[in-house]
Amino acid sequence: MPRSSRSRTGRRFASVAAIAATVALVATGCAGSSTDAGSTGSAGGDDAGSIVFLPKQLNNPYTDVVLGGGDTAAAEIGFEASTLGPLEASASAQVPFIEQATQEGANVIVIAANDPDAVGPSLQQAREAGAKIVAFDSDTDPDFRDVFVSQVVAKDVALVQLEMIDQQLGDAGGDIAILSATATATNQNEWIAFMEDELKSNPDYANLNLVTTVYGDDDADKSFKEAQGLLQSYPNLKGIISPTTVGIAAAAKYLSTSDYKGKVALTGLGLPNEMREFIKDGTVTEFALWDPAQLGYVAAYAGQALRDGTITGAEGDTFTAGDLGEKTVGSDGIIIVGPPTKFNAENIDDYDF
Repeated sequence: MPRSSRSRTGRRFASVAAIAATVALVATGCAGSSTDAGSTGSAGGDDAGSIVFLPKQLNNPYTDVVLGGGDTAAAEIGFEASTLGPLEASASAQVPFIEQATQEGANVIVIAANDPDAVGPSLQQAREAGAKIVAFDSDTDPDFRDVFVSQVVAKDVALVQLEMIDQQLGDAGGDIAILSATATATNQNEWIAFMEDELKSNPDYANLNLVTTVYGDDDADKSFKEAQGLLQSYPNLKGIISPTTVGIAAAAKYLSTSDYKGKVALTGLGLPNEMREFIKDGTVTEFALWDPAQLGYVAAYAGQALRDGTITGAEGDTFTAGDLGEKTVGSDGIIIVGPPTKFNAENIDDYDF
């Protein structure tokens, strides 16, 4: 099984770019680094225990940055940290990795679920074995986790993307489409549902017509083809929203070399380092995202707080998330990290992740 293990280094949270690069290297060469695995077994401190990060898929640039933040927090806490996960984002692919973490006695499992229900039974077994479950990025069924660390308020993510496509299309508006990740991704589907509701109920968006939603499965090649297919199927399409970093980068790559460059607006959620060239060449005007490293960082500290009994996941519980300060558990066990940031030609060079 693909696996990476990281040793405690004492690196600080501010070094986001360096962290991301390090984790990317680990992820791409991650198949059972026995040396690293052995070293982390003794480097995790006497009391902190072990934490396993289980993203939706490995070898994903966004995931690399998220795991970088988790790695930093784990090192600060003293966790023995490792990463397990599939190379493809599919509904059931995470199950054997949860079972592996359980068999190895993980104290905390941090998971971004590809499917909220498919991972449920194996997570329940992990909890019965004593593990604390922190969902992050994409939630599980709440019955199978202790808390969910969310990037931002889900509705805010949806609204900022509608605001951007509306501004880019202007009063003329027109047909738009959504290029999502997998059809079962909880976070994607929640954002899309909010967008659909807003389009139906908000008169400010009466000029926008959502014609379809397609899925690139967070695979660059498939997302590229889906973007190409959208323009072939809907020749009057005026805009694409892609609420996934893989999807928006792939769509931008297609548009940048096609006759649609400058004619079809593209926005959504992207990584500044992946989207910089498309902002500078005029393919994309503006997109948004939060700091992914903070997501992993807070998730690790939430795991520590659950393990040491500081929190139980009840609404109103508070804990300290290292350099990011106090965090509060909200309703349904949800912890919010921070607001989204818009990236455009004026500020894209201010960010390096």
